[in-house]
Amino acid sequence: MLVAAAVCPCPPLLVPEVAAGAAPELDAARDACLDAVGVLAASRPDLLVVVGPGDGRSAGAYSAGAHGSLRGVGVDLDVTLGDALRSADAASDRPLPQSLTVGGWLLRRARWTGAPVEGLAVAEGATAEECAEAGRSVARRAERVALLVMGDGSACRTLKAPGYLDERAAAFDVRATEALGSADLDALAALDVTLAHELKAAGRAPWQLLGGAARGAGLAGRLLYEDAPYGVGYTVAAWS
Repeated sequence: MLVAAAVCPCPPLLVPEVAAGAAPELDAARDACLDAVGVLAASRPDLLVVVGPGDGRSAGAYSAGAHGSLRGVGVDLDVTLGDALRSADAASDRPLPQSLTVGGWLLRRARWTGAPVEGLAVAEGATAEECAEAGRSVARRAERVALLVMGDGSACRTLKAPGYLDERAAAFDVRATEALGSADLDALAALDVTLAHELKAAGRAPWQLLGGAARGAGLAGRLLYEDAPYGVGYTVAAWS
């Protein structure tokens, strides 16, 4: 059963070494993410699964000790999922996608020493029902499961945003943020898959997986952070 969840954005800029001189601009988001991970630790899970968006090549499960890197964004920084040393099972794993790499970095920053950590990348094109079913499956993995859900909102909030300005973006982010902040499972399930794709909202699939995992768990949500500093919607929430 799902006992807690933390929702965090997954831009590489969350890592100060990547942001460099602009690092202070996301200090509030980093602090909120650490607070959310603290809620996971307090729930004493038997298993923590880091969930994030992936593409056709990276979607799927990742075992404890799987490896990721931020070299692709210009920083010589490696991240291991969970265990400090890569396990034999993880040695043959494909590299972590960026979303799970940032999640692994966040856990390291929080000095996670609790339950074993695994990863799951969700295909961005997965339907709402596919995401919900994946969530139900994850929730059955252990008696006490926690999720660290990595994902961004729309990338179309301003003219300089990665997806340019789309007038629909702000309203989409408001709906998503309200649903995440209040643990509104029906509102999460109702997020439009096509609209999310058009707005480049990569968090849609992981959020709907969370909604499926939380069915019947009776969790309450708390919004910790919401902003769009680079024209991309960033939300941090904790469910417990």
